[in-house]
Amino acid sequence: MNILVIGSGGREHAICQKLSESPLAGHIYCAPGNGGIAEVAELVPINEMDIASLVSFAREHRIDATIVGPEAPLSAGIADAFQNAGLRVFGPSQNAARIESSKAFAKELMQKYNIPTADYRVFSQYEEALQYIKEKGAPIVIKADGLAAGKGVTVAMTIEEAQAALQAALLEQKFGEASAQVVVEEFLEGEEFSLMAFVHGETVCPMVIARDHKRAYDGDKGPNTGGMGAYSPVPQIPQDEVEQAVSEILIPAAKALKKEGTPFTGVLYAGLIRTRAGVKVIEFNARFGDPETQVVLSRLKTDLLQIILDLLDGKKPEITWTDEAVLGVVIASEGYPGTYQKGVQLPPLNELESFVFHSGTRLENGRLVSNGGRVLFIGRKSSSLECARDSLYKELASCTFEGFFYRKDIGSRKKEDAVR
Repeated sequence: MNILVIGSGGREHAICQKLSESPLAGHIYCAPGNGGIAEVAELVPINEMDIASLVSFAREHRIDATIVGPEAPLSAGIADAFQNAGLRVFGPSQNAARIESSKAFAKELMQKYNIPTADYRVFSQYEEALQYIKEKGAPIVIKADGLAAGKGVTVAMTIEEAQAALQAALLEQKFGEASAQVVVEEFLEGEEFSLMAFVHGETVCPMVIARDHKRAYDGDKGPNTGGMGAYSPVPQIPQDEVEQAVSEILIPAAKALKKEGTPFTGVLYAGLIRTRAGVKVIEFNARFGDPETQVVLSRLKTDLLQIILDLLDGKKPEITWTDEAVLGVVIASEGYPGTYQKGVQLPPLNELESFVFHSGTRLENGRLVSNGGRVLFIGRKSSSLECARDSLYKELASCTFEGFFYRKDIGSRKKEDAVR
């Protein structure tokens, strides 16, 4: 089969790698891809937002199935465009993708269908939002309503921080249209984890859980990023609570979207937190998480392409996972998530024992250079998280990453701080 993967990050590298292991896969294309993905797929120089050109490419190259990685093209309606062209695509419609592209929509859906989440209010006026925050007090959470590449959330520990976040979003339009509205939420405290599932209508096939680390620096300091590392499994979360989250959150969400006339096909991601009052939803995403995908797919034993085809054919696939633990660290450009330099040469990677997924790289005159904020995802698989972490950090300590940085505490905390 001819397969097209859309996207250019570590998530798409992990997807392409897994697809390349399938006996069903013939030629794999990735648009636009990156320097590492070129090792397992043919790169197609079409931007992920150039939907018309991607549809034309899929027709011309007789693509049998397309998998969409990032949220931006999904929210722009890429799945609708492919379906309208008679092409098979694994990803939600534009309307179903609103569960990620509008936090207000997601909150309203959860409230309507009694899916547990934090109390909230939606605001478009600065003064009204500020008054509400002063009434509620800190800590409190401010979220840009739309897509902001994982950077639109502020966990404000003081009223002053909350006010600054409101000002940046509503008055300065820091995230453009994405911050025309903000969702102000109660602050939840507990253990975070990510639960993804393969979904088609009311068919929900959960994956193993993972945890990512959003803050830029060690000790959960600094601004939120798209994710600085991840690991799976998450021993602190009991299996019975995972199963409860599937039955009380994921399945009801899939049923709710279908009932609202926007059935979901693709990967539904639930960012969850285990509180004293039970597991609650922090956020929904309409696609594979990044960097969680890099550790979760590393534990998948079943053929990924077969899972996707079964779902698109209306079948419920049988899915098995390895018991091994996987932990990975993001190598990021100095200055990320703020201003950073591109084109910085990377050290040799072919001698690493750890596996590597490329997040933001390109080939320049035969050399591998940085092409984004998050540049590499380097991970280890082992019998336990402790072994994976220790061996990975030992190897990273022997490498020189000039112009880059990484967190040195991924997976090492005994207890998570309160979150988004």
